[in-house]
Amino acid sequence: MEKFIIDADESIYEDDPVARAAYVNFGIRYMFPWQRLVVSNIMEAYENWRSGLTGEIEKAQDNDAFCKGRQIVLLPTGAGKSLCFQVPALLLDGPSLVIYPLLALMTDQQRRMEEGSLRSVTFRGGQTEKERAECFEKIKGGAKIILANPEVLQSKRLVQQLKDVGIKHIAIDEAHCVSEWGDSFRPSYLGLGEVINELNPPVITAFTATASPPVLARVSEILFGGQAHIVRSESDRQNIHYFVRKAAVKKKLALELAVTEQRPMIIFCGTRGKSEDMARELNFCFGRGTAQYYHAGLEKSEKEAVEKWFYQSKDGILCATCAYGMGVDKKDIKTVVHLEASATAEAYIQEAGRGGRDGSVAKAILLWSLQDSLDYSVHKPGSREAALRDFAETTSCRRQVLLDALGAEQAVCSGCDICNGEKYPLSDWELAQKLIKRNPHFYSKDEIAEELSYKMNTNFRKVLGLNIWEHNDSVSVVDQLVKSGRIRVDRFLWRNKLYALRRANP
Repeated sequence: MEKFIIDADESIYEDDPVARAAYVNFGIRYMFPWQRLVVSNIMEAYENWRSGLTGEIEKAQDNDAFCKGRQIVLLPTGAGKSLCFQVPALLLDGPSLVIYPLLALMTDQQRRMEEGSLRSVTFRGGQTEKERAECFEKIKGGAKIILANPEVLQSKRLVQQLKDVGIKHIAIDEAHCVSEWGDSFRPSYLGLGEVINELNPPVITAFTATASPPVLARVSEILFGGQAHIVRSESDRQNIHYFVRKAAVKKKLALELAVTEQRPMIIFCGTRGKSEDMARELNFCFGRGTAQYYHAGLEKSEKEAVEKWFYQSKDGILCATCAYGMGVDKKDIKTVVHLEASATAEAYIQEAGRGGRDGSVAKAILLWSLQDSLDYSVHKPGSREAALRDFAETTSCRRQVLLDALGAEQAVCSGCDICNGEKYPLSDWELAQKLIKRNPHFYSKDEIAEELSYKMNTNFRKVLGLNIWEHNDSVSVVDQLVKSGRIRVDRFLWRNKLYALRRANP
């Protein structure tokens, strides 16, 4: 991608205040074209408002020009969305309000802004009147950024106080949460439209890395009454290479990947308990300090300690729930493993995008079981929820399946296991099915479990030097094969013996 190179000699900034602000305050010597476009739209919309032209543009029904002040920006993870509202904040003659989904993300962003000489204040729940008053004093003193979450903005008194300071720009970060969470467990997101109308700033920008057409439409409806200017860069992160590995017992395959794949590594787990269990298994197999876990149930000090450890680690493994997803700035993550599939394609792309933020190649590996296939089969074909099953079970390019789910562009695949012609050894359930198919009515459940345990431990010893496969793991494999309809238990002549169907379910 083309870059705008800025010379260190500040004389070059005389006709480019945007570049000057980026370099002087953040040391950024170049801005990508999409960043420049977004910032240009913000500044142009603000100048139109200040010149009194906004009303005239609206009356003339020049919707594109009017909506540039009401834009939804889709930039891939690691593309520098924050700069798109931080630079304008330095140039506008009033404060900018930035709405974040997570308190931890607000704290982290405030720290980075202060490091970049951008003064900011944070409003959160539980603050005293004195703390709030101190924040407003800082705003009067020239603080440029106001950080808040949707919940704190439900306070009508606070919104009125913010209205009085003359906010010039509202930025909503991780805007897909408006749709993803607003309609489920965070109704405060649905009230953001009313907050925006009350504050009535000249410019509003919603930022996200991933959003399918239905999500975009919902975000536009809630925040902008259905009328918004869409700025979309290429959705494809070419340095992320996508892989799917089959496994009925996914935790054991994750242990193997901890040895065979590059680190630092994130293993995303579906629950807090699974993240703790995965970390324990890794530390037991490979030594204490190999892995740590991270989830929303940790105390703030515990989270900060884990974040610091992982940020500094060159070969650590973090076992995390989606609580670690947003705002992570560790740039050298080489492998992102999903023990459980994400709920939607958007969520998966967001989480997979934690890898390779330094531009280097990173692997995103989804572990997929027969049970996953059954669980996701209940979703309507073509729905956002069904996209992950399409991704996992496609016989064509995995990258394109994800891009199609976002309604994005056609792309030449830069790396996925199908386009690469990747060949994997038989998975645990494929091996069990093969044994049963070769020897119909020969094994009972206990007998195939014993045979499978022997073969799986033989394989793991070659890679790990350890016997990690247990009898219960084999039982789980057989149960999934039966449940999925790939094998059956004979209840008649060959009582309790297993056989494989000639045409097993896909």
